Amino acid sequence: MGCGCLIVLLTWISPRFALFVLWLFTDRLSLAVDSFLVGLLGFVFLPYTFVLYALAYSPAGGVSGIGWFLVVLGFLLDLGTWFGGGQEASSRRRRI
Repeated sequence: MGCGCLIVLLTWISPRFALFVLWLFTDRLSLAVDSFLVGLLGFVFLPYTFVLYALAYSPAGGVSGIGWFLVVLGFLLDLGTWFGGGQEASSRRRRI
């Protein structure tokens, strides 16, 4: 199992922990992002998008092909974590 597969499994558990592991043991984040501020904002607000962008990024050509699919998937996962839980809580309140 390669490093990418391990990071994807860590992302499934906790995207921020996966970003920490990427930062600690690889240079993927420094290759993918030029600014500390962009990295910090990605870590705080869009962790799934940021980790999948860092994994899909290639220094020679950026993100291309299926990499963009992964970035969009990460964005949808982030949207689900930000906005997905409210409907369940309101429907539980109505049942009670």
